[in-house]
Amino acid sequence: MKDKKLCVLFIGDIVGEAGRNAIGTLVAGLVKEYQADFIIANCENSAGGKGVTPKITEYLLGCGIDVLTSGNHIWDRQEIIPYIGTQPRLLRPANFPKSNPGVGFGIFGTRNGERVGVINLCGKLFMDSYEHPFLCASALVEKLREQTQFIIVDFHAEATSEKIAMGWYLDGKVSAVIGTHTHVQTADERVLPGGTAYITDVGMTGPMDSVIGMDKGKAINRFLTLIPQRFEAAKDDVWLHGVVIDLDMESGKSLGIKRIAVSIRL
Repeated sequence: MKDKKLCVLFIGDIVGEAGRNAIGTLVAGLVKEYQADFIIANCENSAGGKGVTPKITEYLLGCGIDVLTSGNHIWDRQEIIPYIGTQPRLLRPANFPKSNPGVGFGIFGTRNGERVGVINLCGKLFMDSYEHPFLCASALVEKLREQTQFIIVDFHAEATSEKIAMGWYLDGKVSAVIGTHTHVQTADERVLPGGTAYITDVGMTGPMDSVIGMDKGKAINRFLTLIPQRFEAAKDDVWLHGVVIDLDMESGKSLGIKRIAVSIRL
C-alpha cells in the first residue's frame, strides 16, 4: 500500500518534436514507477523550440500531464493567444501584465483526490520587465493557502541567484520552488529547512545533441560570427529531465526531492 504522501512529478522544459515524443513515450511509465499523483511540465519550447500551439497543448495534456507551465516564449506562436483563455490547465507567468489573456496560477485535482496549487512566475534579471515576482508570489501564496496546503511554484528565470533567493523567500510557505528556463539540470536539489523542496533548474526534455535544445551548428556559428541565426530544434540523443517530489499529506511540506534523467531512442 502506498505511503500517505502526495507524489508530484515535475518535467523540465519540453523542446520541439523530440521532447514531445519523449513525453508520449515515457510519461505513463514514470507515473507507474513513482506512483505519481500529479504531473506538471513546462511547455514553452514545445513548438519547434519556441512557443506552444493549441494542438500541442492538447496532445501534452492527453499524455497525462495535469498542468502545463510556460515562460517568456509563451506568446511566440500567435495562435496561442485566443486559445489560452479557454484552457485553464495551460498557465502563463502570473507576473505578466494583468491585461494578458490566460492565468498564471490555479488549483487542480490530483489522481488521489487532493488539490494542488500551481504558480507560474518569470524572473526579472536578464529578462523582460515583468511585475516583481517576489511580491506577486507572496500575494498568490496567501490566496492559495486558503484552499490547499500543496503549492508548487515554477520560477522561470535566467539568474541562478534570483532562483535561489526565491527558494529561500518562499521556504516554509510552499511545497516546492522549481527552477526552469536554462535547460540544464542542476545538482542542487534539496529540501530547505522550512520544508520547501528546491532545485535551481529542473533541466530539459528534448535533444541533448544540441545547444540547450537547438541545432548546435547554428548556435556555434552565432557565437563565432555574432550574426543572428534562425535556430531550429535539434532531434538526437533525447532525454527527459525532471524531479519527483514527495509531500506530506497533512502539512504539504516536502519529504524529499529526487532528480530524474531518462534517455530514449526515438
